[in-house]
Amino acid sequence: MKNLLLASTSTVHGKPYLSYLFEALQEHFKGVKEILFVPFARPGGITHDAYTTTARKAFSEIDIGVKGVHEFEDMKMAVRQAQGFFIGGGNSFVLLHDLYKHGLLSLIKEKVENSIPYFGTSAGSNVAGPTIMNTNDMPIIYPPSFDAMGLIPFNINPHFLDPDPNSTHMGETRETRIIEYQHFNTTPVIGIREGSWIEVKGDTFTLRGTLTARWFVTGNETVELPTGTKIEV
Repeated sequence: MKNLLLASTSTVHGKPYLSYLFEALQEHFKGVKEILFVPFARPGGITHDAYTTTARKAFSEIDIGVKGVHEFEDMKMAVRQAQGFFIGGGNSFVLLHDLYKHGLLSLIKEKVENSIPYFGTSAGSNVAGPTIMNTNDMPIIYPPSFDAMGLIPFNINPHFLDPDPNSTHMGETRETRIIEYQHFNTTPVIGIREGSWIEVKGDTFTLRGTLTARWFVTGNETVELPTGTKIEV
């Protein structure tokens, strides 16, 4: 049974990295002693080692070890032997590019489809969907395809933002951009706000966290989903 936790963000305002998710992560990785971290989404400003150190420090708070996939000479073997996965946020195009480059995308998908727990934040949540076409990131590198793992039947738009009624900004809203996407595509999209996440148990998809989410289905009116909603696709 698939077991995923797909968060909008790793850090919410005023709290340390991942700390708002600690309780959920303890349950999600119950019985797991060490997880494999994929730091590929950070293309600059922070090294893979530094990013892994950040993840390792956070998970030490809940007594779970972390190894970076880049630390292994044979990354494919590391994936095959992993007890659980964490793919961190950053740039979704860079992340997907490197997953293809190292031949890890299909291997991770296969493991997760066979019950190995998966945790993603932001870009790491994007690559769990059918494509990364609803990322907020700039396409600073071109992956072989926009196709991702397809572990869930809808795309995620993390860090979803509502229009600020007091702002003078005249650019397109996040909702406008997603509706533009729907003009050419039929894959549903969920916009999850920072502090919320999707819990996946088999083929059951549940919105968790304290905030509502926006649900976009081509041809239907956009709706607001309360937390606790079972998402019907």
